[in-house]
Amino acid sequence: MCGMKNLSKNFLWALVILMSISVFYSMLAGALREVKEIPLSDLAAQVNAGEIAEITIVDSTLEIRTRSGEELRAEKEPQAELTETLRNYGVDPEKLKEVKIGIKNQGVWNFFLGFILPILGPVLLIALFFWITARQVQRGAMQAFTFGQSKARMISPDNKKERVMFKDVAGVKEAKEELKEIVDFLKSPKKFLDIGAKIPKGVLLMGPPGSGKTLLAKAVSGEAGVPFFHMSASEFIEMFVGVGASRTRDLFRLAKKAAPSIIFIDELDAIGRIRGAGLGGGHDEREQTLNQILVEMDGMETDDRVIVMAATNRPDVLDPAILRPGRFDRRVTLDLPDINDREAILHIHSANKPLANDVNLRRIAERTPGFSGADLANLVNEAAILAARENQKKVSQMDLINSIEKVMLGPERKSHILSPEEKKISAYHEGGHALVAASLKGVDPIHKVSIVSRGRAAGYTLKLPTEDRHLHSRSYLLNELAVALGGFVAEKLVFADITTGPHDDLKKASDLARSLVMRFGMSDKVGPMTLGEKEELVFLGRELTTERNYSEETARIIDEEIKKLITGAEKRAREILTRRRAKLDEIAKILVERETIERDEFEKLVKE
Repeated sequence: MCGMKNLSKNFLWALVILMSISVFYSMLAGALREVKEIPLSDLAAQVNAGEIAEITIVDSTLEIRTRSGEELRAEKEPQAELTETLRNYGVDPEKLKEVKIGIKNQGVWNFFLGFILPILGPVLLIALFFWITARQVQRGAMQAFTFGQSKARMISPDNKKERVMFKDVAGVKEAKEELKEIVDFLKSPKKFLDIGAKIPKGVLLMGPPGSGKTLLAKAVSGEAGVPFFHMSASEFIEMFVGVGASRTRDLFRLAKKAAPSIIFIDELDAIGRIRGAGLGGGHDEREQTLNQILVEMDGMETDDRVIVMAATNRPDVLDPAILRPGRFDRRVTLDLPDINDREAILHIHSANKPLANDVNLRRIAERTPGFSGADLANLVNEAAILAARENQKKVSQMDLINSIEKVMLGPERKSHILSPEEKKISAYHEGGHALVAASLKGVDPIHKVSIVSRGRAAGYTLKLPTEDRHLHSRSYLLNELAVALGGFVAEKLVFADITTGPHDDLKKASDLARSLVMRFGMSDKVGPMTLGEKEELVFLGRELTTERNYSEETARIIDEEIKKLITGAEKRAREILTRRRAKLDEIAKILVERETIERDEFEKLVKE
């Protein structure tokens, strides 16, 4: 298939070259256009008539130009003189003196274009076609020999453009402290070896997507000043058996040759999943690649000074053999940044962007709980794009605030126009969420209420915590359950009917109630236990089934408790909205008119 593709490509190039030559030859033929040829007797008659202005002799060819500008051609005997020939044809010598006679030698270039090129051109074109084809075949043969070689990308310590240092990675202080030992070992291993200490051969970076695992691994390489071999785990695998193992051997060979060095394998779970599960048994290509990595790590000595670093956001699916001592025995966990780390990350990503005087990155950090480092980088970039779109020279605070909503919910869908009735329903729905949240204690404050469509949402209530939370109480989750049902209850209360709008709210409320009962042990009737273990088909890479490890009687109690929680939350929301119906109408009216209510205005509006 590849050979046919190359042959088609070569044929296309040959066709292009042939067409170019044809165009060139047509232009040349136009320049050397055909002229009328006359016998010598007619030439003699025209000379006597005084019609000839100039005759140029080119070998035995006569190029003739008349006084009217017409160009003619005639042939004479090769060895005969022109004047003598014309006299023999009866030309008057006096008339001949009036004609300008010149001699021109035929150049080599004209001879080449006129005689050699038409013969030699097609031969050269065919030879060029076969040469290109042979070259492609030879290149394909060479690629076959390099098929099993590593595709790792190496970042040299001298490459200042791609080099990353610890100062370029904000936050993750504990992770940096853990990795400073690796940097010290690569810089000066003697102090560790003299005391008999062994530095871990493998370091596993674990954390959610976008938390900076790859960036931190590059920073270790930059701080230590050693080569950095970067390869994604999926690049080891090919459809041919043994290629992954071959590339693994080649990667470790290159790293040992360049020691001290770092091998970084991104998304390790692509090849490091538990063996013997899913399709393929124990002999598929992924497992052979994993086996080869484990063998190479076992075969490394401390003197090799090669550190294997890997990143994953799914440590729960990794094979136990990877995590045992002697392999990836140093595990570094990266958490999502807190408010101080988010502020520092924002400073790094906005360093090369002109910021307006009103920009307060601390306020932006307060409004972005749960954002990863990648999310914050995207936020700053979206703000710069928004400022450029408005022809601004600097990024303002409002640009950053608007980009938060764009990153969280998606861009505004201005073409998604609601009818007056739908707009009213959406206003009461979002007003219901916001008013229930504002009426309950311990609920995160409302930052914005809007019925402008963003992403897949027809409207939204932006509710952000004042501080980072890692633990949630039962009362907080029950309040969240009531807030989630606020929109559903508001529609039912005002319109005495329900729409399909709250379907996502109902799903979230059902999932939260189920988690309260089955995961968090917050049901008095079920008790402090976890029910329903999830099973995963490893080869598909996602959770598919939930094992039912409880009886029918327990299932009935679980359903009753879930229904009790949702019914109780609905009752609380209904009580609040019924009691504050006038305030709900006021909020909905403002949303219909202006579509958006900001935090300060909303707080004044709902203050009792």
